Amino acid sequence: MKAINVAPGHTEEFKNGGLTIFDIDDTLFKTTARVTVKKGNKIVKKLDPHSYSTYDLNDGEEFDFKEFRDAEKFYNESKPIKSMMAKAKAILKNALNTELSRVIIVTARDDFDDREKFLDTFRKYGFDIDKVRVERAGKIRDIRSTAISKMVIIRNYLNTKQFARARLFDDSLENLKMFLHLQKEFEEIKFEAFFVKEDGSVRLVK
Repeated sequence: MKAINVAPGHTEEFKNGGLTIFDIDDTLFKTTARVTVKKGNKIVKKLDPHSYSTYDLNDGEEFDFKEFRDAEKFYNESKPIKSMMAKAKAILKNALNTELSRVIIVTARDDFDDREKFLDTFRKYGFDIDKVRVERAGKIRDIRSTAISKMVIIRNYLNTKQFARARLFDDSLENLKMFLHLQKEFEEIKFEAFFVKEDGSVRLVK
């Protein structure tokens, strides 16, 4: 999969029937949450989202997602990635003015311990989260792969036949690659996958 620089003007909102999907961690917000690897009562290590996606548990180990369920931690410690937050706000504004367009968030996180506190983090930075559906791939228990779980969720939206175009903003190339695999199922839909770099800039992935 090759990543190339985005041509100027790529952020223009789809005219109609567009689905835009955003990840949260390291896409819209820089997060301090980590997945803890535990063996019995001992902490083996803590993993950031990228490390978690490739980590294979050893015998006796298990994952603890407590920090990713902690809405207070998310509210107090997560900081918006300014360029991406501005982009998301603009895209949402345009989508709300287009009858068939929609913006959703698809995160690897499971449920938060305080849903309203989690949503307040977006409100604090001026993002109209109440107009956006938040889908949690972490709730799909029987799939270990975040990329596949996200693909399952996105497929459900595309199956509505409402959208002529779909685009995903994510900091994981694996997630973006899996998203692009959906092109084989939905040949009538135009797909765009945008890799979000650490500085908040994006590259179009093909």
